Amino acid sequence: MRRPAALATATALLALTGAAPLAAAEQLIADLSSREIRITTGFTGAELLLFGATDARAGDIVIVVRGPGRVEEVRRKHRVAGIWMNGPAVPFKNVPGFYYVASTRPIEDIAKPPLLEQLQIGLPALRLETVRPADPEVEDSYREGLVRLKRNRSLYDAEAGTITVIGDRLFRTTISFPAGVPTGEYQVKVYLFRDGKPVSASATPLLVLKSGLEAAIFRFAHDQSALYGIVAILAALVAGWLAGVIFRKA
Repeated sequence: MRRPAALATATALLALTGAAPLAAAEQLIADLSSREIRITTGFTGAELLLFGATDARAGDIVIVVRGPGRVEEVRRKHRVAGIWMNGPAVPFKNVPGFYYVASTRPIEDIAKPPLLEQLQIGLPALRLETVRPADPEVEDSYREGLVRLKRNRSLYDAEAGTITVIGDRLFRTTISFPAGVPTGEYQVKVYLFRDGKPVSASATPLLVLKSGLEAAIFRFAHDQSALYGIVAILAALVAGWLAGVIFRKA
């Protein structure tokens, strides 16, 4: 039942680059070992296997995993009277919560920069635009800071991952998600490149969601925010009182 939708997605992706759409879409098949990641109490991260096959002709495989986009603010600390304080915020729009690329060869050897920028393949090609127009130098500086923060949290990778090819047709790679991976709908795109151009593409959705106690707390915090705040304050007061009692006895 998913086949017509997959072909339509592949056709749209290929239309962006002028490649022959529907016939080429048959050249690539890809899927994930699971299309859901459930975040429960004690979640420490997850790994998914992406696997697939191509036709008998040689080519390069590129995988792009992109998390849900959202507005994120970047602040730069300033020293005022000897105290470090947060400066004005620069908000960026449609920032992927997670971004990962894997390829069979170095990306720069597979396609030229204009095409990589068009498809947003690789961190240098990822479009991170400010909500409001900003000075180019300031925007570049804050963009670098945003990418650095994401890399420090293991949400972005500086270098592309490796795809293993078996027998010229089968391919596989493991995608790692850190403990702090954001929830939402992800898009996993797989491209088949030949002679520097994508000749086929596949898109698979991936859902990251909270489950169990984590989900209950999350829903309570969002649906009953005022009550959640009161409960959190009371819990903190009780914890402080218990700690004081324990230390007095010690």
